[in-house]
Amino acid sequence: MKEFLPKSAAKMADCLMKRYGLLTSRWSYDYGVAWRGMEALYAMTGEKKYFDYIKDAMDTFVTDESGAIRDYTLDEFNLDYICNGRQLLYLYKATGEKKYLRAADVLYDQLRRQPRTSDGGFWHKKCYPYQMWLDGLHMSAPFYVEYCLMAEDDAGIRDAAKQLQLAYDHTYEPKTRLNHHGWDESRAQQWSNPETGRSAHAWGRAVGWYMLGLADVLALLPENHECFEPLRALMEKISARMLEIRVDGAWLQVLDCPGREGNYLESSGSCLMTAAILKAAANHQLPDWMLAAAQESFRAIQRHFVGQMRDGTLFLAKTCYGAGLGGKTEAYRDGSYDYYISETVGSYDIKGTGAYIQAACAYEGSEPHA
Repeated sequence: MKEFLPKSAAKMADCLMKRYGLLTSRWSYDYGVAWRGMEALYAMTGEKKYFDYIKDAMDTFVTDESGAIRDYTLDEFNLDYICNGRQLLYLYKATGEKKYLRAADVLYDQLRRQPRTSDGGFWHKKCYPYQMWLDGLHMSAPFYVEYCLMAEDDAGIRDAAKQLQLAYDHTYEPKTRLNHHGWDESRAQQWSNPETGRSAHAWGRAVGWYMLGLADVLALLPENHECFEPLRALMEKISARMLEIRVDGAWLQVLDCPGREGNYLESSGSCLMTAAILKAAANHQLPDWMLAAAQESFRAIQRHFVGQMRDGTLFLAKTCYGAGLGGKTEAYRDGSYDYYISETVGSYDIKGTGAYIQAACAYEGSEPHA
């Protein structure tokens, strides 16, 4: 096996910056995943280029104190749009520039007005009515908690914790003890089970999104907060189950179909889950054995997914470029096994690479290494 440690986080980040330049083309959650990796790298190395990479891009989206964000539309009520709010708060805290806080105010306003299910769960998007997807908890919950901590809005913190619990409960399949991708309260979608409302399968990256969102919330919450211990226990429960079902240290594209023809080890979900467990374990929120297990998984990620070009450039391979539920009639995503394994797989994906950088930073900062 080629050894890309130490400092694979910085190597991969430098390759991403060189390959894509500033991430400015659209207000997109995958940029936020990469920027979170840059935040961790700047904290770890002190190299200002990682901070500047975030700020220079964000300054093309937020140009004044009006709260306006280029390419953002509030009334779409899209939880994906909330993800980059973490960088708005990060830059506000680092610089004191009010324009970042005013833009964050707009995202907070979206969450306060977000359409909800009958029990109070956020719709994933306005165009996906009555649906909760695991993806949305990574996109929204950490920002929601961080903003509410700053604003001393304890009701908002409790609401964010409620979102995490509702999504877990509604997507949980007791027979496999796994969480499926989504849930439709209305049962109107072809992909939803008429009895449970759940989608048919546990998609690896969806579980990874949820776990990293949960880990990031736990990193923000004071341990004496009433919501902390229930969420920590939930993190331990889901982490234990995910560590049970690893395949050679990593995770499958469709978690509940091991051994089925066409299933494959997928990099982005593996990176997200590994980063989540490493972060929570390093914060002493999980048993010590989980830290060692997640370190093993990071080394498996390098073994399975990290490649190197002749010029030394690193890249992450075997990333599912995108998967979802429902949508346009002519390209309806039915949540079937065949659907998940049919989505395009490739290398150099921004969200996959960003998840790798976060996992690598968490690995390089964790002690002891096995």
